[in-house]
Amino acid sequence: MSTPMTPISPAAPLKALYDVPAPAKLNLFLHVVGKRPDGYHLLQSLFVLIDWADTLHFDRRDDGALHRHDRGDALPADDLCLRAARALQQASGCGFGADIHIEKRLPSGAGMGGGSSDAASTLLALNRLWGLNWSRQRLLPIALQLGADVPFFVGGRNAFVEGIGEVLTPLDVPELRLAVVKPAASIGTKEIFSSPLLQRSESVAIVAGFPAANGRRSEDSPATDFPSDEANSSGERKGSICRDHQMQEILVQQLYEGWGRNDLQPPAEAASREVSTALEWLQTRYENSRMTGSGSAVFAIVRPSRIATQTAVQNAAQEKDTVTGLESNLKATPEGEFQELPDGWVGRMCRSLSVHPLRGWAED
Repeated sequence: MSTPMTPISPAAPLKALYDVPAPAKLNLFLHVVGKRPDGYHLLQSLFVLIDWADTLHFDRRDDGALHRHDRGDALPADDLCLRAARALQQASGCGFGADIHIEKRLPSGAGMGGGSSDAASTLLALNRLWGLNWSRQRLLPIALQLGADVPFFVGGRNAFVEGIGEVLTPLDVPELRLAVVKPAASIGTKEIFSSPLLQRSESVAIVAGFPAANGRRSEDSPATDFPSDEANSSGERKGSICRDHQMQEILVQQLYEGWGRNDLQPPAEAASREVSTALEWLQTRYENSRMTGSGSAVFAIVRPSRIATQTAVQNAAQEKDTVTGLESNLKATPEGEFQELPDGWVGRMCRSLSVHPLRGWAED
């Protein structure tokens, strides 16, 4: 069973930082609402951090060299971690370097932001390791240069995301249990966004039900009315749009009932039958399913009643002192269900995070 991550507090400058987490994200919905003249699509989405994460380790070097060491499958020679380290080194004029060790636990090609999260954790860790102590606002422009998802992870809060991913409105999301499945197939992001099956939402008003859930706008209000918070220079908005507990419950209930969609899902299903099969697998068990990002990972929100039922079955099975009883106990747990997945697939029962574990590593 997964364990909720505990935010890490700042510490004095060190020569090394070990066991640095880089958590994944899920898009609880993702609507394509337009396209810029330069070809980038405009999105509206709810990004939520989860407790499935890569782990990074950093050793400071005094010679300025940057080296990455893969503890597992080899990563691309010049991945986002090295690019993030170089970008921070160049922007700061810092003479230190680093040995970066990566334990990849997140599946690649999943739409869970694994590479972007690694890059964000690299920025936050080297900011500490090199004694820069830059603010989050100073790090965010570097993050945006690396990729549209990186600012979200540097921001460290669940967020309503707009633009190409750079405009963030922090959002309080109640803790969710999420069943996540990554089929063997991986789909290129360019393939998804260039697909003739990609349909954009008719207008920004399609997400009116979401703002209504947190009291900021009704369905009859104009699209320009949400959100009204002033954004800072890096696109992050101040405050939170869903702090009221009752409104949070309404938001979650709407998601349980299938509100919203992922506009990238139809072209992904057309590109890979495995995506459809994974969605069906979750739908059968949890009565909801949706793809995250551009895929191919999919997820389901697990209702509290389902967790309670599984716990009851598990407790009953534990009372049986037989081999059969032990086997049924294993299958009764949420994690046990993932043993039924086809070869090459991975799955995990996750919890959402309220904040990034490294949120305290940079001041706002």
